[in-house]
Amino acid sequence: MSRFEGKVALVTGGGSGIGRATALKFASEGASVVIGNRNEKAGQETVDLIQQAGGKASFYQTDVTKLDNVQNLIKYTVDSYGGLHAAFNNAGVEDPEAMTPDQTEDTFDLVMNVNVKGVWYSMKCEIEHMLANGGGAIVNNSSIAGLIGYPGHAPYVASKHAVLGLTKTAALEYAKQGIRINAVCPGGIETPLLDSFTSNDNATREYIKSLHPIGRLGKPDEIADAVVWLCSDEASFVLGQGITIDGGFTAI
Repeated sequence: MSRFEGKVALVTGGGSGIGRATALKFASEGASVVIGNRNEKAGQETVDLIQQAGGKASFYQTDVTKLDNVQNLIKYTVDSYGGLHAAFNNAGVEDPEAMTPDQTEDTFDLVMNVNVKGVWYSMKCEIEHMLANGGGAIVNNSSIAGLIGYPGHAPYVASKHAVLGLTKTAALEYAKQGIRINAVCPGGIETPLLDSFTSNDNATREYIKSLHPIGRLGKPDEIADAVVWLCSDEASFVLGQGITIDGGFTAI
């Protein structure tokens, strides 16, 4: 039997990249999947891919910076499929490269609102449901930028450090109440977000690739495999961790 047969999984930011790969992986393991995404076209494309492969999925347009949107997303998920067993809080944005004093207040607020407040709102609503319904597993998407500094991207780095802080604190709060909360910390992954981060500049892309001792960038599926494992019973003793998946980047 598939690991998530009869279970329900939620993925925010599931319209592309790591989110899409994780939604597809959950569905391939038997889960009914709800995609929460701001971009309706991209979110629906993920649903179509899942359904074409014989899986169950639906889309709910969501801005994770708005609490009522997240509350409605959880309600839609539970009303549509009867529960919520696993959640991947993946929605995130990057910042333009600039030295710390040169970053704008608007950029800082946007990055923190999506990457930090969006994760906090998502956990608030997911935990509330899971407490009342026997528990579950939550994975937040941090980054190696949550573990180290990266010049020119202070708001993004700060936001990803904050995601790990939220993860560890909430994990301790609910450790004995049937809810396991962890995070993943990807290195450079072949996604549209990386394209935006590098401004599609091949020299910058090659430089980032060179920082990974494995000699390449990661693939979205490699992060998806870790997320789904963390949400499965196979990871039942894993709690409050930021799992680093970075091709050796932070081992140097």
